[in-house]
Amino acid sequence: MDRIAHPWGPRTPYAAGSPWPRRTDRHLAPGTREEDVERWVPSASLLHSNGDAMDIAVARGEIVGVRGRASDRVNHGRLGPKDLFGWQANAPRDRLTRPLVRERGRLVDCDWDRAMNLIVRRSKELLERQGPDAVGFYTSGQLFLEEYYTLAVLARAGIGTPHLDGNTRLCTATAAESLKQSFGCDGQPGSYTDVDHADAIALFGHNVAETQPVLWMRMLDRLEGPTPPRLLCVDPRPTPVARRATVHLAPRLGTNVALLSALLHETIRTGRVDRVFVERHTIGYEELAARVERCTPRWAAGICDLPAAAIQEAAELVGGAERLLSTVLQGVYQSHQATAAAVQVNNLHLLRGMLGRPGAGVLQMNGQPTAQNTRECGADGDLPGFRNWQNPRHVADLARVWNVDPERIPHDGPPTHAMRMFREAEEGSLRMLWISGTNPAVSLPELERVRAILGRDSLFTVVQDLFLTETAHLADVVLPAATWAEKRGTFTNADRTVHLSEKAVDPPGEARPDLDIFLDYAERMGFTDRDGAPLVAWHDAESAFEAWKRCSAGRPCDYSGLTYARLRDGDGIQWPCPDASSPGTERLYTDGFPWAAPEVCESYGKDLATGDPVGPATYRARNPHGKALLRAADHTPPGEDTTAEHPLQLTTGRTLYHFHTRTKTGRVPQLNAAAPDVWVEMSRRDADERGLAEGDLVDVSTPRGSVRAALRVTGLRDGVVFLPFHYGYWDTGGAPEDADARRAANETTITDWDPVSKQPLFKIGAAQVTLVTRAGGHPSPAPTNTASAPDDPEPVPPTTGGPAAEASSDA
Repeated sequence: MDRIAHPWGPRTPYAAGSPWPRRTDRHLAPGTREEDVERWVPSASLLHSNGDAMDIAVARGEIVGVRGRASDRVNHGRLGPKDLFGWQANAPRDRLTRPLVRERGRLVDCDWDRAMNLIVRRSKELLERQGPDAVGFYTSGQLFLEEYYTLAVLARAGIGTPHLDGNTRLCTATAAESLKQSFGCDGQPGSYTDVDHADAIALFGHNVAETQPVLWMRMLDRLEGPTPPRLLCVDPRPTPVARRATVHLAPRLGTNVALLSALLHETIRTGRVDRVFVERHTIGYEELAARVERCTPRWAAGICDLPAAAIQEAAELVGGAERLLSTVLQGVYQSHQATAAAVQVNNLHLLRGMLGRPGAGVLQMNGQPTAQNTRECGADGDLPGFRNWQNPRHVADLARVWNVDPERIPHDGPPTHAMRMFREAEEGSLRMLWISGTNPAVSLPELERVRAILGRDSLFTVVQDLFLTETAHLADVVLPAATWAEKRGTFTNADRTVHLSEKAVDPPGEARPDLDIFLDYAERMGFTDRDGAPLVAWHDAESAFEAWKRCSAGRPCDYSGLTYARLRDGDGIQWPCPDASSPGTERLYTDGFPWAAPEVCESYGKDLATGDPVGPATYRARNPHGKALLRAADHTPPGEDTTAEHPLQLTTGRTLYHFHTRTKTGRVPQLNAAAPDVWVEMSRRDADERGLAEGDLVDVSTPRGSVRAALRVTGLRDGVVFLPFHYGYWDTGGAPEDADARRAANETTITDWDPVSKQPLFKIGAAQVTLVTRAGGHPSPAPTNTASAPDDPEPVPPTTGGPAAEASSDA
């Protein structure tokens, strides 16, 4: 089967309450037979957050393919297109193989000693002259747990800086924040197995078909079975999910809180509140009920620009469910009132008592493969182990684990989020920024500003990556890193499943694992604990994992019962796993919300409108017994609305065939052929009003910048323009200063963020679209089998991968 043309593979239908049938997907390099494979090395997917277990095929010291692991709890053997073909990104000729340093404006080769000594010298100079606040670290959602934890220790207790965050700030900071706001602690309440039991599934801003294709396969197989769940899809685009939905709502951008308030209103009005659950396990019901009393479907219809009857139908779907599963992703997280909206989804489940049992759960989804690990390990701004920076006992406990004085760990104010770090670099107070495994020169908003910051003489920039990315081009030192399959470590997916990824092949040239680079830095800096012993006392991935277990012990994300040996023999284990006899924990909150208690909670909460932290005394007075919090929020209009000059709403997003800024997937032949260049989507009505047609080259402009792209006319909501955010400049050779060459969506996006989660708002802004040249019969390069499917397929050839994209499946 061509798995580019048919990305979700063949169906294996099943009924509610039945196990999901197994299906083993595999793809080997052309000319390679299964008997040619010398070793199958266990790992899991790197190019999305689903955590699909796979085995890597190795022959002659090279990766030659992959297969899904049928026994694994997450994917039952299935793999998506990025899993099947993405391994080829390890071996392009342009991998970084030696360190680079900037000399007279150019990056030149050097050895590791010179590169690391330069970094250490600059670090020590800044610490002596300005103190720890001069140094910052910005990391990824793609490293391993052991690497994040090591980074957190050397940043927090070695350097002593509050400036540590991950690019998870851009994709799932709101997921973490919403869980803390509602339940006192991060950690997904639900499990992927809830798909097997749910009679209704609600997807809020979550194009699961393209962001977690294997999870969509699970949903598709339920939909094809004898007892299919009803589906609610909230998305402005005609995604594959929307096409299968019982109810599809495409609200005006920036109105998620209004829509969700109407669903809560109807849940209360129709008497579908689980009064026993609410009374026993929650606080805040009276305030929430009063706040949504006026939020009728008719009221929301006027704000969301939707039929009131459609909102009513959606309310009936979620209100009438006996087992409701809800998922949330970027359509909420990157839009206006992000945390407030995500919290309302949690409220819906709390009102209905839909938590802690099969089929009844919430998945505040992640966007990257190890986003969960950045949060657990404290590499995203929080303290490791879901500890509360406002709680002196938590800080003291972390200091005990690290054997340092509590004063050494920054905790006199909120940790610095990524957007603030870049602002401080712009202002000149942050003088060194170490960027590992991410590409902010394409992924951050308002790119002209970002390039100017990274190019400042006053900022010493270190980039640790696989390729000479757009960001690496601006660095002072570039360190060649190893990647997935070239190193060993663990990573945890969106439903708390931990997998071990073994080393399958050697990295190219002198590239090193990220862990080895961090360990080298810690040793050269001479970081020690209070007894003079090395602060970072571990030496490899397994000893780092053992150190992390000690840090996680007794906390919500307890890894104490996990070992490399157990993970090697098992097929994914969910935390918490407090001892060796524990099988892991499938669902959280099966009997109350113990991590919401004032003494143990990860956060005392924030004001949903302003983001101001709630103090410990206020939290203790309000929630002395540790219950879940029903948090009310009022709809407010977005900060940037449409105007006569910019009459359209702009949103950005993802496509099935690419990941992040294409540094990997753009180098994979099958994936790149499926979506080779940027495009822009508009509705038929909006295109006709402007005299535009399929394939026309257009400019998409906002008050910040413009992008030039070929038009795809789709079933998108009228008044909305969509740009995929993956495309930058590494493979075009075009200077972004040239308007003809600008294709990165974030040239246009606004520098603004949610006040609570500090997540940037990539899905709200005002835009205009104007013609540059006619298509001349050439269609847009957008895929035809995803949310970018043309509304008139006749003149557009279907997306296909040809023989190179053929993969096999054994059901």
